[in-house]
Amino acid sequence: MSDTTPPVPPLPEQPADAAARAPQTAPSATRPTYDPASDPDDTGVPATLAGQADDIGRGFFSALFDVSFRTFITRRLASVFYIVGLIAIAIGFLVYFASGLINGIRLLSFNPGAGVSLLVATLILVPIATFLAIIVLRFVIEAVVALIAFAENTERTAQHTKN
Repeated sequence: MSDTTPPVPPLPEQPADAAARAPQTAPSATRPTYDPASDPDDTGVPATLAGQADDIGRGFFSALFDVSFRTFITRRLASVFYIVGLIAIAIGFLVYFASGLINGIRLLSFNPGAGVSLLVATLILVPIATFLAIIVLRFVIEAVVALIAFAENTERTAQHTKN
């Protein structure tokens, strides 16, 4: 085995702090201006509605019955799923809260300690459980939308690299 050292990269002309403090003397013509259209780091967040016009023209039902699964409808329905989930959580909150209060008041006449405990537990635990359910609903919907966006971006990348 040879005992050679790896090559050492060249040192910069000046330290980084001196370069940061030095005025920029290079003309802006040498540096290209930023063009978002040519940015290779596409995060998948559409800047315009140009990508969605094709989806709208295709129609929801044709995308729904696309058996090849080339078109994703999840991103379009995420807000609907979220609203339906919030409504379901609100109905659950009202049912559990009302039944806890009614049963707690009814239980006060038979067993005052149990009735007070049920009332306190209802007043504390039902709102906390509702809040946690809303957080879990949001996390799940965001995870699914992110997964679909990841799949769409991967498909777009694969189409661009086929050449």
